[in-house]
Amino acid sequence: MAVAMRVLAILLCLLALPSLLALPSLAADPPNPPPAKAGTTCIDAPAVMRRDHPGMLMHQRDDTLRLGIRGGKASLKDCVACHATTAADGTPVPVNAPGQFCQACHAYAAVQPDCFECHATTPPLKTAGGAP
Repeated sequence: MAVAMRVLAILLCLLALPSLLALPSLAADPPNPPPAKAGTTCIDAPAVMRRDHPGMLMHQRDDTLRLGIRGGKASLKDCVACHATTAADGTPVPVNAPGQFCQACHAYAAVQPDCFECHATTPPLKTAGGAP
């Protein structure tokens, strides 16, 4: 019985191998999203942000919803304000538009963020007086 199970396991691995080899390599095409605004620094190192930003945003969400703390270190509003690029006409391009900051990495990782079902994808437009 044990020999039959081993043979079956090996057979299944061999059958799955061609489809696994056909999968695109994530390391082959890393995303190249537009950079943050010049003269700004992120709240943490890029490697930390790539790894931990979902947890940071959820923690900030909990602080905001449960404790009323707005504008904390991992404010989604601040992320959008810094990482949204502008089109040729000067209007902000949504961070979740194809090829833009959030969308580039989320498409690469095959993850669908749900942040922008409620949150704005562009920073507020400034009026002539400079205030949003």
